[in-house]
Amino acid sequence: MRRRRDAKIIGTLGPSSNDRETILKLFDAGIDVFRLNFSHGSHEDHAKTHGIIRSVEEERGRPIGILADLQGPKLRVGKFANGKEMLVPGEQFVLDQDPTPGDGKRAPLLHPEIFAALSVGSNLLVNDGKIRLKVLEFTEQRAVTEVLVGGEISSNKGVNVPDLVLPISPLTAKDRRDLDYALELGVDWVAMSFVQRGEDMAELRSLVGNKAAIMAKLEKPSAIDDLNNIVHLSDAVMVARGDLGVEMPQEIVPVVQKKILRCARQEGKPVVVATQMLESMINSPVPTRAESSDVATAVYDGADAVMLSAETAAGSFPIEAATAMNRIIIEVERDPYYRKSINAAMPTPGDTVADAISSSLHHVATVIPLAATFTYTESGFSSFRAARERPEAPVIGCTPNVETARRLALVWGVHAVIYQVMNSIEDMVSHAINITLAEGFGEMGEIIAITAGMPFGRTGTTNMMRLTRLKELPNTDQLPSRD
Repeated sequence: MRRRRDAKIIGTLGPSSNDRETILKLFDAGIDVFRLNFSHGSHEDHAKTHGIIRSVEEERGRPIGILADLQGPKLRVGKFANGKEMLVPGEQFVLDQDPTPGDGKRAPLLHPEIFAALSVGSNLLVNDGKIRLKVLEFTEQRAVTEVLVGGEISSNKGVNVPDLVLPISPLTAKDRRDLDYALELGVDWVAMSFVQRGEDMAELRSLVGNKAAIMAKLEKPSAIDDLNNIVHLSDAVMVARGDLGVEMPQEIVPVVQKKILRCARQEGKPVVVATQMLESMINSPVPTRAESSDVATAVYDGADAVMLSAETAAGSFPIEAATAMNRIIIEVERDPYYRKSINAAMPTPGDTVADAISSSLHHVATVIPLAATFTYTESGFSSFRAARERPEAPVIGCTPNVETARRLALVWGVHAVIYQVMNSIEDMVSHAINITLAEGFGEMGEIIAITAGMPFGRTGTTNMMRLTRLKELPNTDQLPSRD
């Protein structure tokens, strides 16, 4: 079940896709990582879906990643006595902490953390930015605003605060319960919403430890201000363009997307581009040309993964959406300009032995065509660093840990293989040759590169590179099982 592409696909599961038959078809169509959205569904629902994914993984014989996406704080206006009101530009509108239902002059905003962070001139956005308010004056209990952009406002609509860093944790009590349950299930990645600063990711790390890899969802301007720190403290990042497009001018979002991709590539951290990628396929069996171009742009820019949200979770054509995204990626990666684009964004190597080895591999591949690159890794770090170089040859991440293999399902160009710990370089070479031939990565006479750490079995010691030619081996018992 090897993929014939490097960029990966994340598919969100929901009412349209949480049965076994559909999940199996989605995997076969190209989904590499399945997203469990904890904004919806019960713990029991997610446990059932998790079990189905693992059964599909066993049937198909390939590691599958599972991403738990935490909801994060939801800031909302309260209720209106009439259900909704019409705000007129230029008029004043009051937000306060009085729970009494609102009217055309005021509304409850029961979030003291917002009032604690307000300043004169701050903008408040309601209902995905359709309503824009400017703070004229405020106290700890009340804010007088001017309606800059009016329209209909109704009960429980979301509020965005793009100019403010709120003094709250991105993990609500619900998120902490969901996190504990997700880790108990054994998810591979945890994505956190409402990240504002690096300290937020440090908090998540302290709770997760090494039970899963952690991902920052970049959806607030304050997160972009602290981008380097957040990327450094995360295992991966997501360009969550939905809220980014609300909290900053939409014309800036593509620029920010490229900035995030450059920063994460330099750090060797995977990047997921998400939100509205094939939005029309919620109700249509084919994407628009603009959507196809949007996916293609993310791939040309070197994204590790692109994500389907409502398209697969609640849409009428989940299999068609996964198939369309798979085809778009394959076509982009066939384009000769794609390789030029990827190489033009080559990051500067770090000052570690692992980076030196990975950089050398890239150089070797420009001199000698390689059928595959093998990274023998306990934690997955060597495979992450090799993928950072975006080599032309597939990166085969060999690990004795199934948890590591599942995390690598998200990483650009990595084909994860589970193996028993090797005792000698000869065993490693024989294993790599057999995997290459059995999985169809190369043919007799071609060359593969192997990286590993010496001594064996010690994490973080990548210090060896070896080139070997594919040949028949006397011990055919070493061929990997296809079960």
